[in-house]
Amino acid sequence: MLELSTSVQYVKGIGPRLAEVLGAKGIHTVDDLLHYLPFRYEDRLNPRGISELRVGEMATVIAEVRTSGLFRTRRMPIFQMTAGQGRNRLKCIWFNATYLRDRFKPGQLVALYGKVEEERGGGELQLVQPQFEILGDSSDEAEAGEQKAASSLEVGRIVPIYESTGQGRLTPRWFRRVIHGLLENLSPQLSDPVPAAVRRHLSLISPQDALRQVHWPDPGESFKDLQASRTPAHIRLIFEELFFLELGLELKRRQQKAQTGIAFSLDNRAREAIKKILPFHPTAAQKRVLKEIASDMGKPVPMRRLLQGDVGSGKTIVAFEAAIIAMESGHQVALMAPTEILAQQHYFSARRILENAGYRIVLLTGSVEEDRKREIRRHIAQGNAQLVIGTHALIEQKVEFAKLGLVIVDEQHRFGVMQRFKLMKKSGDEGSGNGHVGPAVPSRSAEGSSAALGEPDVLVMTATPIPRTLALTLYGDLDISILDEMPPGRTPIVTRRVSDDRADEVWQFVGKQVAAGHQAYVVYPVIEENEENELKAALKMHKELSKKIFPGLRVDLLHGRMGADQKEDVMRRFQKGEVDILVSTTVIEVGVDVANATVMVIEHAERFGLAQLHQLRGRIGRGAAKSFCILMTGGKISEDGERRLDAMVRTTDGFQIAELDLELRGPGEFFGTRQAGMPSFQVANLIRDRQLLEAAKREAAAVLAGPNQEVSKEEIDRALRHMRTHWQKTYGLVEVG
Repeated sequence: MLELSTSVQYVKGIGPRLAEVLGAKGIHTVDDLLHYLPFRYEDRLNPRGISELRVGEMATVIAEVRTSGLFRTRRMPIFQMTAGQGRNRLKCIWFNATYLRDRFKPGQLVALYGKVEEERGGGELQLVQPQFEILGDSSDEAEAGEQKAASSLEVGRIVPIYESTGQGRLTPRWFRRVIHGLLENLSPQLSDPVPAAVRRHLSLISPQDALRQVHWPDPGESFKDLQASRTPAHIRLIFEELFFLELGLELKRRQQKAQTGIAFSLDNRAREAIKKILPFHPTAAQKRVLKEIASDMGKPVPMRRLLQGDVGSGKTIVAFEAAIIAMESGHQVALMAPTEILAQQHYFSARRILENAGYRIVLLTGSVEEDRKREIRRHIAQGNAQLVIGTHALIEQKVEFAKLGLVIVDEQHRFGVMQRFKLMKKSGDEGSGNGHVGPAVPSRSAEGSSAALGEPDVLVMTATPIPRTLALTLYGDLDISILDEMPPGRTPIVTRRVSDDRADEVWQFVGKQVAAGHQAYVVYPVIEENEENELKAALKMHKELSKKIFPGLRVDLLHGRMGADQKEDVMRRFQKGEVDILVSTTVIEVGVDVANATVMVIEHAERFGLAQLHQLRGRIGRGAAKSFCILMTGGKISEDGERRLDAMVRTTDGFQIAELDLELRGPGEFFGTRQAGMPSFQVANLIRDRQLLEAAKREAAAVLAGPNQEVSKEEIDRALRHMRTHWQKTYGLVEVG
C-alpha cells in the first residue's frame, strides 16, 4: 500500500527517470501527484450510433475497425482509420501519427471520442485527432465488449483532463492511467487532519473519497459542478488547503501577540504634537485609523498593522502621526520606501511637516555619498536621528539603531517579506548581534521611555487597494485599517479615453489648462524588454512638446536613468510651479504630490496595467480644481486592454479597480508572487474560492480558540502538526515577518 508521503518514483509506471521530470513540476510525493488535479473534464458518457452523429458535437462512438493505413502528403504523414457499425461508416484521421501504423486491426472493437466534423467539400462525417481505446476483438461476445467499454478509462464515463507536462510520455492519458492505478493501491486509512467540528460545519467528505472522486467522478456527478470545481470532492480539497493556510496565519498572529513589544504612551504631549503638525482638519476615516493604530501602539505587544488607502487618501499624514507617538516616547522610527524618488518624497514631506516641531530627520539611500552615509549611520546608532527615511539601504548590515520603536514600510508589495523582517530585527540590542549600540535616544517624555527594548511596532502602508481575498492571504497575519474617505476639498477626477489621431485636441486642452494657471503630466511607458526604445520615445516626445507644440511653455523631463540629484531638482521645480508640463516615465507612479497638477495624459495607455493606470491617475486631483486624466491609445487593443480602459473611465474607486485587476491578472501576478511572498496554491483559486477562504479564516480562528466542547486538544495538535509539515513547502516565506 502507498502512503501520501511515498516518493512518486515508487508508483507503478513512474520510476526514477520520470520522477525527475515530475519533480521539475513540483510533484515529489504521492500526495503531490494526487493534488495534480484535472483542469477540466470531458463528458464521454453514452456512446452514440454513427447515424445519430451531428457536425460540431463532441461524441463517444464504439465501433468496429474496418480499414486503416498511413498516407503521405507533401506536408505531413496522415494516418486514417475507418470504423463501422453495420452499414454506417466513420472516418478517423490523425496528423503526423506514424506511431499508429500497426495499432489497429480489422475486426477490433474500438472506443473513440472527439469532435464530429464533415469532410472538406461535404461528404462523410469524420473525427479528427480523436481519443481512442481498443476494447477487444469483434469475435468476442458483445457483452464482453460492453463490459470493457464500461471499465475503460477513456470512454463511457466522465474523463479527467490533465495539463500535459510538455514531456512526450507525460500526456493526459498517461496521468489518467497512473493516477487510476495509484488510487487503487493507496492506503485506505488516511488520517483526517481537519477537526471533526470543522468537517461537520462545512459538510466535508473524507480525504480518501475526495481524492478518488475528484479524479474519477462517480456516475451521476453533475458535469456543471465538475467544470466549476464545486463538487463535494473539490470543496473538500480546496477548503483543506485554505484552512491550513489560515490556521498558520492565525497561529502567527497569536505568536506575535505573545511577544514582548513596546507600550507607547499617548499622553497630552503626544496629542498636542500631533495637532500641531496637521495641515488640515482630519477626515473621520483618518481619525478612526489613527485611533486603531494608537490603541495598538499603547499595548505591550508588537503592532502588526496594514494601512490601506486609495491614492490621495492621506496615508502619509497618518503614518507621521504614528511616528510622533513613537518619537514622543523616546524611540526612533524607520520609514522604508521601495524607490529613491519615493524615499525622497517622504523625506521632503517629513521635513515640511515635522522639522519645525523639532524632530530630527535623516535620509539614507544608495546614492548618498559614502562619507555622508557614515555620518548618517553614526547619528542613527547614537540615537540623534529620530526619523530615518530610506530605501533598501536601511537594512544593510552597517545600519544600527539605538532604540528602534516603529517600522513603517511603504508599498510593502514591492519588497520581499524577508526585507520587512530584517528591518524589524534592527531594534537596539538585536541590531547586528553586537549588543546595544550607542546611548538610548533621550526621551522627550521621561515616563515614556522603556528600560528594555521589545520588538518594534510595524505599520505596512499600501496605496494599491488590495482585494479582501488577497488581504486574507498575503497580509493574513496583519490587522487591517482602511482609509476609505478622501480629504475635504478634493474634486472627482474626470477620465476620458481618446485615440492618438486626436492628439492635437489633447494638446490644445493641455495648453488651456496651463494658461489657466495649472500644470500637467505627460507619461510614457517604459517596459523592461524595450527600455531603450521606449526611453528614446519619451525623450523624443519631450523634444517635440518643448520645441514644436509648446515652445512658449516650460516643459521638463523625468525618467529612471537620471541621477538622484537630477530627479530631485526636476521634482522640486515642478512642485514649486517652475515647470508647466512634466514629461515622465512611470517613476512618478507613487508618492509625487503636486496639488496644482490637474491634467494627466497617459500615452499608449493600453500598455499599462490597471493598477498602474490607477496609481498614475492618483497623481492629480490633489487640489480643489477639477482634474482630468486622458488615456491616449494607439494600434490594436486586446480584449483585456479594452476592459482595463473601460474600468478606468467608469470608476475612480480603487477597490473596484483592484478586484477587476485581480480577475484579469490572477493572484500570482497581482503583485508578483516572489516579491510579495504570495502562497502558491495546489487546488485553491483565490478569485473563484472567496467564500471558502472566508469560511477557512473563521474556522481556523475558532479551532485555535479551543480546546473546548467543539474541538479537542488532540485534534488541535494533529491539525497543527499537519500544518507545520506542509507550511514551508506549500506557502513559502509567508511565515516570515
